[in-house]
Amino acid sequence: MAQRAIRDGQPLTQATYNYYGEWVNTDEIRAEGIANQMDTTPEGTLKVTRCPWHTQFKEMGLSEAGAEYCRHLDSAISRGFNPYLGYEVEQTLHTSDCCIHRLLTGNISEGSERGKNPAGLKDFAYHCAHSYWAYNEVTAAIFQAEGERVNVQVLRDFTEDYGQEMADTIWSYRNTNFNVCD
Repeated sequence: MAQRAIRDGQPLTQATYNYYGEWVNTDEIRAEGIANQMDTTPEGTLKVTRCPWHTQFKEMGLSEAGAEYCRHLDSAISRGFNPYLGYEVEQTLHTSDCCIHRLLTGNISEGSERGKNPAGLKDFAYHCAHSYWAYNEVTAAIFQAEGERVNVQVLRDFTEDYGQEMADTIWSYRNTNFNVCD
């Protein structure tokens, strides 16, 4: 996101972060009734009361993993975009009745009225593949052969749960460099 913004001559502000976000609720998620439901307070705190990521972790019986994932993911993405934005996740749906997201500097909804940049949006398959291949690379680098075995098993488990077509889609991203903008 930051690479695209810099390439386009945009400042790395909260408004730019919001515009260059790569994910939005899809029609399918809305139809399932699990799309993000959130409100922003006047101070700019984001209160999330429904989220597809929460739903998925819960369905998999992995609420503890979901709590860790959600506690760190958005703040890490924000830090990668601009560490001075100071994004914090104070609580998550996995352990509370809502997620609370807050910026230390500014308003979390700054510039959100203009929506997202359609050119930067990525589909769910891209995000799943990005997660799989990022974790794959790190576990293989650290744990070597054992990490490779775990990575193969994760893809087998994924195939069993979501089917060969979805696994083939994840596999099709194996040569994608997720570290540079396209």
